[in-house]
Amino acid sequence: MTLRRFGPGLVLAAVVVGIGLGARHGPGPAAGAVLVGAVGVTAALLGLGRHASDRRRVVAFVALCVGAGASGAAAMARALDGRVHHPLVAAAAGRTDVVVDATLVTDPTATRFAARGLARVTRARIHDVAAGGTTRRVVTDRIVVVDASGPAAPRLGVLGAGDRVRLRGYLRPLDPYEDWARWRHAVAGLEARALVAVGPPASPLMRLANALRSRVLAGTVGVPEPQRALLAGFLLGDTTDLPEAVVLDFRASGLSHLVAVSGQNVAFVLALAGPALRRGPRGVRLVVGLGVLVVFVTMTRAEPSVLRAAAMAACAMVGVAVGRPAAGLRSLALAVSVLLVVDPFLLHSVGFRLSCAASAGIAALAPAIALRVPGPRPVAEALGVTLAAQAAVAPLLVQGFGGVPLIAPVANLVVAPAAGPLTVLGLVGGAVGGIVGGPLAAAATLPAYLGASWVLLVARVAARLPLTVGAGPLLVGAGVVATTSVMRVARRRAHRGPIPRPHPRLPAEPEVRARP
Repeated sequence: MTLRRFGPGLVLAAVVVGIGLGARHGPGPAAGAVLVGAVGVTAALLGLGRHASDRRRVVAFVALCVGAGASGAAAMARALDGRVHHPLVAAAAGRTDVVVDATLVTDPTATRFAARGLARVTRARIHDVAAGGTTRRVVTDRIVVVDASGPAAPRLGVLGAGDRVRLRGYLRPLDPYEDWARWRHAVAGLEARALVAVGPPASPLMRLANALRSRVLAGTVGVPEPQRALLAGFLLGDTTDLPEAVVLDFRASGLSHLVAVSGQNVAFVLALAGPALRRGPRGVRLVVGLGVLVVFVTMTRAEPSVLRAAAMAACAMVGVAVGRPAAGLRSLALAVSVLLVVDPFLLHSVGFRLSCAASAGIAALAPAIALRVPGPRPVAEALGVTLAAQAAVAPLLVQGFGGVPLIAPVANLVVAPAAGPLTVLGLVGGAVGGIVGGPLAAAATLPAYLGASWVLLVARVAARLPLTVGAGPLLVGAGVVATTSVMRVARRRAHRGPIPRPHPRLPAEPEVRARP
């Protein structure tokens, strides 16, 4: 029972420690760590059977922790190695002219004279002047930061993730302020002077996801700004068209999580696909459900928060299918462990850390807080979720943004009645509007427009209240809460007094009869 309850958390801790050791070791193939990880995980799978003895389970679990830690170290060392030792890195150091065939990884952000995005290079022709003007052809699979200017900028700015491009320009080393790109596996920057050719996505999955994404966004074209941009953030996590003032309002009011695709969006998408997920054998339902998750993650461009939510949903689906359901903290720990082994750089993503912390806080603290909040149950539960999430992410907000907005629980409580329906109405209205068009599209998206207007109003009003605190007041408040909790527990135990122990039963005295 103890391993079942705390085991996933210990495995996650082993993965995180392993990633730290891999970062300390530095770039390298890490063949030894790969071997140890494979042996440890295999031994654990062989030992963790249903009918295994307790001793065998403990040994298998220790092997699993060792294998998980070694896997994390190997993943980190190999990821760092791929970012350092590559021909594109050497070419970037010399600012070499190149012609690359690449696939866009993100939707480019465009201004009037420039466009920027991430692209995965598949082939490169490197013109090395230092080597006598020779041209080398390199087949690769590395990500670069594309900065397009001149005539290439407007053409690149209208493309989307998955589109194939041929670019001419020169490679450069990444600048110090581009750490965000380094932790997304970028190895160099590409200053693109010309966009030579453009092609559609080669992946059928990407074509399907882009078609669905375009259909949903097309249904909201008639919605005025900035409500339309907010709907794109609510539905697909696309915040590129949100005005800077709105972004600052959401950050100051503690509502930024609403435009980050997370568990709520995944739950609504699975609910919409519910009729298909309730038919057929269990294996077929599992495959269909996982397919829906993969398509939705691709539609939302695999942002860290949606990766966490989809991985948790996948763990829950697989657990139900094999008869060993996992929920709450266990599902979160398993999902995060798998994601970090696949991509250890996620540990450096602020969005990923915030999403994981909020999920952990909701699972661990929300029920207890809701029980202690007076009033109607729906209000108490909503406030419990908000307070639990804010308490969990507070240290990260202080570290990354300098403070925590105290107005966030109130703002989230006021927005909560509109946030859930807004996502559903936006998805349905966007899909219907994208299909029928015309006045019917405006009617289908009207409820979502009203909900978005309410959310914008709440964010604007809450952002005007200067209720942000830093690390000092938070530490004092945490100390007061902890001290009060300890004193309350001690007072309850003192009031109850010692538990009386039962006295041994004494033998009955013999009956004395009077003599006649």
